[in-house]
Amino acid sequence: MDATPQKSPSSPMPRILAEKETKISARDVNVYYGDKHAIKHLSIDIPDRAVSAFIGPSGCGKSTFLRCINRMNDTIPTARVTGQILVDGKDIYDRDLDVVQLRARVGMVFQKPNPFPKSIFENIAYGPRIHGIARSKADLEEIVVNSLKKAGLFEEVKDRLSHSGTSLSGGQQQRLCIARAIAVNPEIILMDEPCSALDPIASARIEELIDEIRQNYCIIIVTHSMQQAARVSQLTAFFHLGDLVEIGDTDDMFTAPKNKRTQDYITGRFG
Repeated sequence: MDATPQKSPSSPMPRILAEKETKISARDVNVYYGDKHAIKHLSIDIPDRAVSAFIGPSGCGKSTFLRCINRMNDTIPTARVTGQILVDGKDIYDRDLDVVQLRARVGMVFQKPNPFPKSIFENIAYGPRIHGIARSKADLEEIVVNSLKKAGLFEEVKDRLSHSGTSLSGGQQQRLCIARAIAVNPEIILMDEPCSALDPIASARIEELIDEIRQNYCIIIVTHSMQQAARVSQLTAFFHLGDLVEIGDTDDMFTAPKNKRTQDYITGRFG
């Protein structure tokens, strides 16, 4: 078996990267969990103020790489990351970097809605309070209201902000989690299969929301749904067995993929 490391693809620059500023640059990133080589020599640029989708079968490395961007792999004792990941030109694995501040800049929305066991108000207020963003009670209230409005949830909960966040429906809880991420003024929002636990109507609402807020954030979404990637993203990256196989403008990737593995995955031959 050929043990030569597979480099990330060197296809022409996607149009979206020419149109938008680059927010995240990864160069020769490798991730190991003990002896397992989970990400192999990955290099990728991610545009600002756009949605990038990571697709690929289970275990292909897409969520692993997502977790590198806010250094969540730091919490796994056996994890080791090599290479370079730059956000606005600064290496986020630099020893002098404050990880708490990084995670304020990089919001995360998980597969299953995970509101805190607190009131709707406190779910949103918690982040700005611990990061010292709100200078007064009035500031905090304004942040909570604005975050809920941006997440399209305010009108549904404005009369019950003191109720528990866990009392909301699944789709509302996920929008609450998005509002919670927005509240600390992040620049990047990572979404790890944010609709997989939701019904089709709630999923459609989350997709609409992603489309509404993408002008203000660098959004990266991991999804198993090809249709969702095609609907919400402008850039798509296909991962397989730890390799970044292909990256391109979403329209091109789904109509004329250049790599046979990408074509086979998109047409349902495997995965």
